[in-house]
Amino acid sequence: MTDSSRSEINVNMDNIAGFVDHTNLHPDASQKDIEKLCKEALQWETASVCVNPHYVSLCDQLLEGSSVEVCTVIGFPLGANLSAVKAFEAEQALADGADELDMVMNIGALKSGQEKLVLEDIQAVKNAAQDKILKVILETALLTKDEIIKSCQLACDAGADFVKTSTGFADQGATVENVKLMSKTVAGRARVKAAGGIRNYETALKMIKAGASRIGASSTAQIVAGPGQ
Repeated sequence: MTDSSRSEINVNMDNIAGFVDHTNLHPDASQKDIEKLCKEALQWETASVCVNPHYVSLCDQLLEGSSVEVCTVIGFPLGANLSAVKAFEAEQALADGADELDMVMNIGALKSGQEKLVLEDIQAVKNAAQDKILKVILETALLTKDEIIKSCQLACDAGADFVKTSTGFADQGATVENVKLMSKTVAGRARVKAAGGIRNYETALKMIKAGASRIGASSTAQIVAGPGQ
């Protein structure tokens, strides 16, 4: 199932896993943890697994021949790396087998009014990503409403495929309000990934109804278990 078709179908307990990037970005994640992550992703048929760059090649091997994509993070979790470093990370991740890249925007530059820098930073990773899916993490907890709108516009101008709410490392993750705002801002130009604090089916469903076509979650077991879990 393609990502675009996911956004056009009715969401229910049987297909919600197809919206989820099954995630383990913990700094202490072991190889066994990542093997478990991939096994679960195959069982539930999630959209992808999202892991730190060190584990991309392992996931590529474990998921070979399946519909589950390998997603990794770039400039994570602060977004403050130089653009050249982010581009190199992206190139190496693709060489290791990544299908999708979730990069962190240069948040400090955005808040400093350095919009050209933010645009070129995203463009550098987009160029390295080539035809692979690029998601731009805004870290909405640190932004005002106007900054969220501007970030979405810059991400779209740079050619990003998605805007994403959060790294999961800030004080607040995805909110329905911010997902609605992002969805409205990028309509027709990009899609929205909601991540951070989504720990059950009900919350995931709210985010999808608000406009998200991907969900980033480590609590995938609770999400796929359905209501009340």
